[in-house]
Amino acid sequence: MAQPITDQVGFLGEACRAVQELSASRNLLEKFHQEKRHLEKELEAERKAVADDISLTIKKRIDEIEGTYDKEIEREQDALKRMRAKREKAKNQGMKERIEEETAELKDNNKELRQQMKDVFRQERVPRFCNSRLYYALYLPGGFREWMLLITVILIFFLAIPCGIYFLLPEKTLFYLIGIYFLTIVIFGSIYIFIYNWTKMKHLSALRKGRTIRDLIKTNERKMKVIIHSIKRDRDEASYDLGKYDDEIARIEQELTDIMDKKREALNTFDKVTKTIISDEIADGRKDILSKLTKDYEEAQTNGKEAEIRVKEQTLFINDNYTSYIGKEFMIPELLDELADMIRMGKATTIGEAKTLYSSLKE
Repeated sequence: MAQPITDQVGFLGEACRAVQELSASRNLLEKFHQEKRHLEKELEAERKAVADDISLTIKKRIDEIEGTYDKEIEREQDALKRMRAKREKAKNQGMKERIEEETAELKDNNKELRQQMKDVFRQERVPRFCNSRLYYALYLPGGFREWMLLITVILIFFLAIPCGIYFLLPEKTLFYLIGIYFLTIVIFGSIYIFIYNWTKMKHLSALRKGRTIRDLIKTNERKMKVIIHSIKRDRDEASYDLGKYDDEIARIEQELTDIMDKKREALNTFDKVTKTIISDEIADGRKDILSKLTKDYEEAQTNGKEAEIRVKEQTLFINDNYTSYIGKEFMIPELLDELADMIRMGKATTIGEAKTLYSSLKE
C-alpha cells in the first residue's frame, strides 16, 4: 500500500537534506585536505629552511676556522720553503768551495801544463791552430772522443758533402758521382797533405810533446770529475756548517705541526660541541614558527580525519535509508525536489510513480 503524499514528500525532503549535508561535509573535507597539504608544504619548507640555515652557518664557521689556520700554515710552509732553499744554497756553496779546494792542485797543474804547451809551441814556432782538439784528432788522435771526431770529419767530407752535391745536380749519373768523389778526394786530400807537411812533418817532436801534455791534462780532468762526483754523492754534510739552518728548519716544522694539531683540535671541538650549539640556537630562533605550523598541521589533520568519518557515516546512512529505496541515479537535490513537486502537484502518488513519470518525460 502506498505511503501518504505528505510522508512521500517528507521522505524526499529528508533525503534531499541528507544529500546536501553530505555535499557540505565533502566540501569541508576537501577544504581540510587542501589546508593540510598547504600546511604540510609550509612546514616542510620551514624545516628545510632551518636545515639549510644550519648547514650554511656550520659550513661558514668551518671555512672561517680552516681559513684562519690555513693562512698560518701557508705562512709557515713558505718560511720552511725559503729556509730549505737557503740551506740548499749554503750546501751548494760549501760543495763548490770544497770542490775548488780539492781540485785546486789539479787545476793548477793543468794551468801549468797548458802554459808549458804554449811555451813548447812558441819555441818551435808551431802554428797556433795546431793546439786544438780538431788538429790532434786529424793528425795525432788519442782517446775515444778524438777518434770519434776524426770519423765524423771523414764522414762529412767524404760522404755527406759529395752526396749532397750529387743530389743537388739536375742530372744524376754514375760518371758525375765518380767525378764528384774524385774532386773531393783531390781537394780535401791536398789540403790535408799540405797541412800535414806544413805542420806535422816540420814540428813532429813538439806535436808529440803536446800530445803527451794533452793526455796529462785529460787525466787530470778525469781525476777532477771523480772528485766532483764523489763530493756530490757524499752524504756527510758536517763540513758545510748547516747546523743553524737545520735548527731553524726543525723549529719551523715543529711550529707547522703545532698549528696543524691546533687546527684538528679546533675542528674536532667544533664538530662535537660548537656545531650542536649553533644548530640549537638556529632551531630555537625558528621554534615558534615551527611549533605554530606543526600545531596547525596537526589540527588540520585531525579535522580532516573527523570530516572523513562524518562523510563515511553520512554516506552509509544515505545508502541505507534513502539510496536503497529511491535509487542512486536520483540522489541529487534537484531531482529529489522535482520528484517531490510531482507528488505535491498530484502528478504522482508515490515515489515510484514519480520516478516512472520523470523517466518517461526525459525519453
